[in-house]
Amino acid sequence: MSTVAAANQIEAGILTVFPSAQTIKIPMADGGEGTAETYRIIAGGEMIWHEVMDPCHRTIQACYCWIEKDRTAVIETAAASGLTLLKESERMPAGLTTYGTGQLIRYALERGARKIIVGLGGSATIDAGIGCLQALGLQCFDGNDNEITGENFRLDAIVRMDASQLDARLHEVELVVASDVKNPLLGSEGAVHVFGPQKGLQPHELAVFEQRMSRIAELVTQTAGCDMRVQPGAGAAGGFGFALLSFFSNLTMMSGFDLIAQLSRYKEQLKDADLVITGEGKFDTQSLYGKAPIGISRLAKPFNVPVVVFTGISEGNEQTMRREGIQMVIPIIDRVMTLEDSMKQGEKLLKKAVIRFFETIRLAGHFKAKGVES
Repeated sequence: MSTVAAANQIEAGILTVFPSAQTIKIPMADGGEGTAETYRIIAGGEMIWHEVMDPCHRTIQACYCWIEKDRTAVIETAAASGLTLLKESERMPAGLTTYGTGQLIRYALERGARKIIVGLGGSATIDAGIGCLQALGLQCFDGNDNEITGENFRLDAIVRMDASQLDARLHEVELVVASDVKNPLLGSEGAVHVFGPQKGLQPHELAVFEQRMSRIAELVTQTAGCDMRVQPGAGAAGGFGFALLSFFSNLTMMSGFDLIAQLSRYKEQLKDADLVITGEGKFDTQSLYGKAPIGISRLAKPFNVPVVVFTGISEGNEQTMRREGIQMVIPIIDRVMTLEDSMKQGEKLLKKAVIRFFETIRLAGHFKAKGVES
């Protein structure tokens, strides 16, 4: 569900219960799904479509946002390498690649981009961004010195890298990485242990993948000539941040949420608000690492504006959420269903959940009018 579709369903739910309510819809993103489209809506521009490789090596159509006036491309990893592109049974990160994201970056360069913003949220992969760099000229070789291409990608088979053919244009553009993840590459707070389970890793696989990531990190460090393993953001998008930080000294890391919030002048809209409603596919402890709802709540808190989050799955600690300024986290699922079914029916489920919430508010108003206080 896009940020625009979600906002429309939330508004429709509110107006179903309170037809005279005043609503303001502000598209929001944090570097993950919807970042490119959100940027397009706020800044103007168009979506450019290309055939690229998805994480499972299939050909798909994916797009990025193009702003002609300043020749800016906004590319989200989720578009070509996202978790939502896969079925649950395909969420096995061992052979998954970010090659398609690299293809989108290459297409933007060919279009004449002067500035490229890469959003790192929502990825399906734990390939340390190597697949992306392969699409941009990085060569990888196995133990027999055979080249490992995007089509036969296996992170665990790589024993040598050659960066001499990396696209030189990448050093000539303004390169911005939009991510709210501050995690390092390795360790208990790193890419594998924190984000691996949501990408399909089982508990018994974590140690194996951590070892692979550590070995690849050593190769990248040797090839790039610098060590970015503990740099904040290196663990973003399955280690994608690490690869970009390692090979491109002209790169700027910034908060994906801040990027969009500044563009939309979000803070100014909060001053007269009575309530902020936002959403997240899965809201859990990982959301504290910089997801959009946390960014929103931190902006709203100084204005004493309550924040309510609608979500597909809620596994967060309620006390922690309240300390961050989030008053309620409300799951939209109203019956037992598969993940695929819930995603297909997401818009309908969201609207129904919003209606239930505001019916509760109306009921509370009824009791208050009767003199019943909490």
